[in-house]
Amino acid sequence: MIQSMTGYGKAVVNYKDKKINVEVRSLNSKTRDLSTRMAPVYREKEMEVRQLLSKSLVRGKVDFSIWVEKDADADAAPINGALINNYYNQIKTISANTGVPEPNDWFALLLRMPDVMARNDQEVLGDEEWAVTLSAIEAAVASLVDFRKQEGEALSRKFEEKLDNIARLMSDIEPYEKSRVEKIRTRIVEGLSAIPEVDYDKNRLEQELIYYIEKLDISEEKQRLANHLKYFRETMAESEAQGKKLGFIAQEMGREINTTGSKSNQAEMQNIVVMMKDELEQIKEQVLNVL
Repeated sequence: MIQSMTGYGKAVVNYKDKKINVEVRSLNSKTRDLSTRMAPVYREKEMEVRQLLSKSLVRGKVDFSIWVEKDADADAAPINGALINNYYNQIKTISANTGVPEPNDWFALLLRMPDVMARNDQEVLGDEEWAVTLSAIEAAVASLVDFRKQEGEALSRKFEEKLDNIARLMSDIEPYEKSRVEKIRTRIVEGLSAIPEVDYDKNRLEQELIYYIEKLDISEEKQRLANHLKYFRETMAESEAQGKKLGFIAQEMGREINTTGSKSNQAEMQNIVVMMKDELEQIKEQVLNVL
C-alpha cells in the first residue's frame, strides 16, 4: 500500500525532573532532506538519530526536533552563598580603607556580581536517559509513519476513482470511433461527387479509405492505456516506496491519451480526450506526494 510523504509525529516522555519532547514532520520532496534541531545534551547522538530517521523515512523533507522542559524548582539557578559573602567582605574592606560610603541596597548589588548565579554544572547524557529518549524518538517516528499510511489510503482511494474515470471515458469513445468510419467515407464520396465530370476507381477509393482509417485507428492506444491503468493499480499495491514509479506510469498514460487526441477527428471524441487529460492531471498532482 502506498504512503504519503506528508506526516507528523510527536512523543513526550518524562525522565526525573525533565520532560523530553520529540517532534517529527515531513513534506514531499524528490529526495530525503533531513534537518535536526536538538537540545545541547543530545547533540552527541545526532548521527545515531540521523541513521534511525534515514532507515525509517525513505523520502521527503524531514524536520526533526527534540527539546527539554524542566520543573521550575529544578531549573532555578543556585545562588552561590560563599561567593556573596566573599564579595560582601571585600566591598566593606574597600569602603573602610577608602572612605567610600557603603551601598544602601546590598542585596541588589551582590546579586549583580559575576558568577553569583551562574551554573557551574555541565549536563552529561547518561545511558538510562538516552534509552528513554530513544524510545520517544522511535514512538514519534512510528506515529509519523502511521500518519503517512492514513494519508496513503486516502490517496489510493483518490487514484482508484480517477483511474476508473479514465477507463470509463475511454469506453465512451467507442461509439464515436465506430460511427466515424462511415462519416469519413460519406464525406469523401460527397466531395468527389461535387466535382463535375470526375470518374474515380471505387476499388482504389476503398484502398485509400482503409489506409486513412488505419492511420486514425486508436485500438493500440486503448490497449496500452488499459495496460497502464492495470499496472498503476498493481504498483499501488506493492509494499515498497513506489512514488517515482507511479509518476513514470502516469507519464506513459499521458502519451497514450495525447496520441488518442491527435487521432480524434470528431468534436465528441476530442471533448472526451480533454476530460481524460483533466483526470490524469489530478493524478499527476497527487503522485508528487506519494512516497
